Amino acid sequence: MKVIFMGTPDFAVPVLTGLTEEGYDVSLVVTQPDRPKGRKRTLTPPPVKTAAEELGIPVFQPEKIKNEWQEIEKYNPDIIVTAAFGQILPKELLDIPPLGCINVHASLLPKYRGGAPIHQSIIDGEKETGITIMYMAEKLDAGDILSQRAIPIEKTDTTGTMHDKLSMVGRELLLETLPQLEAGTITAEEQDESEVTYAPNISKEQEEIRWERPASSVYNQVRGLVPWPVAYTTWEGNRLKIWWTQESGLTSEASPGTVVKIEDDAFYVACGENTVLRIDEIQPSGKKRMDVKTFLLGAGKNLSEGARLGADNETR
Repeated sequence: MKVIFMGTPDFAVPVLTGLTEEGYDVSLVVTQPDRPKGRKRTLTPPPVKTAAEELGIPVFQPEKIKNEWQEIEKYNPDIIVTAAFGQILPKELLDIPPLGCINVHASLLPKYRGGAPIHQSIIDGEKETGITIMYMAEKLDAGDILSQRAIPIEKTDTTGTMHDKLSMVGRELLLETLPQLEAGTITAEEQDESEVTYAPNISKEQEEIRWERPASSVYNQVRGLVPWPVAYTTWEGNRLKIWWTQESGLTSEASPGTVVKIEDDAFYVACGENTVLRIDEIQPSGKKRMDVKTFLLGAGKNLSEGARLGADNETR
């Protein structure tokens, strides 16, 4: 089977290497262009490009695939496999391979269509998520489903840990699905449009902690935004990224955002519905991620019970 693979971030790398290790003829890898990265704005290749070059596979990096899809037609692929490519494929491209274009999507469709399904499923407090292998369609993540596999979201999972788990599940499920697709022994099923939910890319507004929400909601927000972009609050005009928290089980009638208790290695913040969140890891503006014990001995030495987090923005 002659395959063209299209993907961009780390999530897609195990899927690509799985194809080559199983002996599929990956004749071309299509990925996003190199982008400036870091404080020095160094031009950096996407992870899939690096992996493809190590595998000796030609790489094509169109700025806009809708304008440059003709390059792919030259390779006469039997199938196109995509995983987090990052661009919508035009109909002309979808019509090229006889076995179609299929996608490895990190949710149990029709739930969480869009660019941030892992983040959003954790933020929403879902107990499970999964992988869907689906035909690509002109409408975002709306194609017929070929196969699915669910996995639990553990209470301590973050977007980072689920990303790694789902990437490997996607690799396994794709390699199980491709032979069935080639043999014609699998039947695609339409998505139930009445069950559709969306997970668009994370917005700036979603990064800020709203302490008026219950501690359980803030806890899910924090782990849903780790390791990127990381939730934040403000204190005395400075931004504090919050890396790890715990639901304390304590209660308080203090206003949401109020520091109600300080220990050597943690402090506690009042949240909505009289709940309280324990803060364990933090990152003051311009500094590295640190435990709260280190914070309280340095940048946070003036933090005291009764201090208000997020108060800088209360006039929004």
